[in-house]
Amino acid sequence: EVVHSTAQVTSMVFLILIGAALFSLVFRAFGGEELVIELFEALPGGVVGATLVVMLVIFLLGFILDFIEITFVVVPIVGPVLLAMGLDPIWLGIMIAINLQTSFLTPPFGFALFYLRGVAPASVTTGHIYRGVLPFVAIQVAGLALLWFLPGIVTIVPDLIPN
Repeated sequence: EVVHSTAQVTSMVFLILIGAALFSLVFRAFGGEELVIELFEALPGGVVGATLVVMLVIFLLGFILDFIEITFVVVPIVGPVLLAMGLDPIWLGIMIAINLQTSFLTPPFGFALFYLRGVAPASVTTGHIYRGVLPFVAIQVAGLALLWFLPGIVTIVPDLIPN
């Protein structure tokens, strides 16, 4: 039974991956990437403005979508454009990962909160969970801000590895 359910979940993840890859190919074939480039270039602030918009969109999508869908659908659309604008791929990946984790903890839609609600005793209310997670969200937002202003924190170790 365990092997069957694992195979079923793995199959669903791979179907999402295949669908996302097909979507990305069709999106690029119909000129979607050029539209994204034009949109990002038209934003005030250049690469900084584009990165802020992408982070905000990913944060909001984290309320309603799981990380798999965001990673397989949104990142292939905006990632290459942001990388072409000169962002470090390691820094961008870490920022997206922390942003998604923060989104999953943010009330009222945070997926992680609903998982916690499912295992918490009946004496712990949803309000308790929401209030209890706020310091962790604040810490993650502070961490994102720190990484935003000091990107060397993320890239120092990879920079030490010889090519």
